[in-house]
Amino acid sequence: MTDSAMKNRFTGGAGYAALNEQSIRGFLVSSPDLVTVLGGRPQDWSVCEVGDGNLNLVFIVKGPAGGVCVKQALPYVRLVGESWPLPIDRAHFEHEALKSEAAVVPKLVPGIYLFDKVRAAIVMELLEPHIILRKGLIRGIRYPGLADDIATFAAETLFSTSDLAVAASKKREHQSMFSLNTELCRITEELVFTDPYRIAELNRWTTPQLDDIAAEFRTDARLKIAVQELKWMYLSRGEALIHGDLHTGSIMVTSEETRVIDPEFAVYGPMGFDLGAFMANLLLAYYSQAGHATPADDRQEYQDWLLDTLEAFWRSFEARFLALWRMRNAGDAFVSDLFEDEASSQALEACRGTFMARLFQDSIGFAGAKMARRILGLAHVEDMEAIGNPDCRALCERRALKLAREFMLNRGSITSTGAVRRLAETVLRG
Repeated sequence: MTDSAMKNRFTGGAGYAALNEQSIRGFLVSSPDLVTVLGGRPQDWSVCEVGDGNLNLVFIVKGPAGGVCVKQALPYVRLVGESWPLPIDRAHFEHEALKSEAAVVPKLVPGIYLFDKVRAAIVMELLEPHIILRKGLIRGIRYPGLADDIATFAAETLFSTSDLAVAASKKREHQSMFSLNTELCRITEELVFTDPYRIAELNRWTTPQLDDIAAEFRTDARLKIAVQELKWMYLSRGEALIHGDLHTGSIMVTSEETRVIDPEFAVYGPMGFDLGAFMANLLLAYYSQAGHATPADDRQEYQDWLLDTLEAFWRSFEARFLALWRMRNAGDAFVSDLFEDEASSQALEACRGTFMARLFQDSIGFAGAKMARRILGLAHVEDMEAIGNPDCRALCERRALKLAREFMLNRGSITSTGAVRRLAETVLRG
C-alpha cells in the first residue's frame, strides 16, 4: 500500500469531510432514490445526530414520506478523540458484512439504500419503532422471539461463510478482503484480550470498590494464560465471517422484530466469538438487574427470563446449525460423497456432536473475556453504568467478574447451558 493510500485510510483523502446537520441534506439530495424515500424538499427534512456509540456519527433523517439512518465513520475513535486515529475504510467492511448477512438473513439486518465510499457513509433503513436491545433489558422488557432470531442470525451467517458451505477458493477470496480490517481487529485484540490484564492508560473500573479484583486479574497467571489462549484462537482460527461485536447494543428490537446492526468489526474468526459475545451480554444484563430493581419489581423473574433466553438461544442455534450442516454441506470440508455409507454417516454424525461440544466451550471462554473487558477495560455497558449507587454497581460487577473468571479458567468442564445457569445462579446467591 502506498503512503498516500495509507494516509487516505485514516483521513479519507479528497472528498471526505465529517457530515453535520447542515451538510447532510446536500449529501442525501444527490441520490434521487433517497429523495423519493424521504419525500418533500431538503428543507422539509429533520436531521438529528443520535450516535451514542464509541466510534461513529449516526444521523436520523426524516421527511414527509419516510426516514433513513446515516452512519459515517470518523477518522478516530469517537469515545477517545483524535488522539486515537482510526481508518475510515471500516465502513467498507461494514457494508460488505451487511451484504453478506443480507444474503442469508435479509429480515434480520437493516436494508441498505446507499454506500458512499468517499464519505465512508452508509445510508440504511430507519428502524422504527425499534429500540436498542440493551435499553430494553435495562427496562425489564421481554422479547419472545429474541433467542430464536439471534440463533437464526448466528447459525445462518456463520455456516454460510464457512468451509462447510462454500468452496475453499471462494472463502479464501472473501477472507482475504476482510483480513484488511486490521485496525478494528487490533481494538478487539487489545481491549478484549490484553488490556484488562495489565496496567493500561485507558482502563477504568468502579474504584475503589473493584481495585482489589482488578489487581487480581492483572496478577493471576493462570487467568492470563487462559485469556491469551482465547486471543490466539481469535487470531488464528478463521472458521467463518463473524460479526465481531454481537452484543446487546448491536441489536435493535420490537416485541415482534429483531435486527442486527453495526458489523464493522467483521473478520474471519472463530465462530464461538459471536456466540460468546451474545451470551456474555445476557449475563451482564442478568447481574445488573439488582441495580434496576424497584420496590414493585425485584427483577428476580426477569433474571430467570434472561437465563431462559440464554438456554433457548443455544438450543436453537445448535439445532439450526446442525440442520444446515446436514442439508447444505456443499463446501470443501467433510465432502458429502465420503459419507454415503451407513458407517461413515454415523461417524460423521458423531463428529458433528463433538464439534458442537467444542464450539459451546469456545463460546463460554469468549463470553468470559467479553464480560471482563466490559468491567475492567475501556468501553463499559449501560446495564452497569446506569446503576447510580457505586456500591451496588460494584457488587453487580464483582459477581459478573467472578463468573467471567470461571468461564475462562474452566470452560473445558462446562458442558451445557444448564451448567452455565447453575454457575450464574450460584454466583448471584454467593
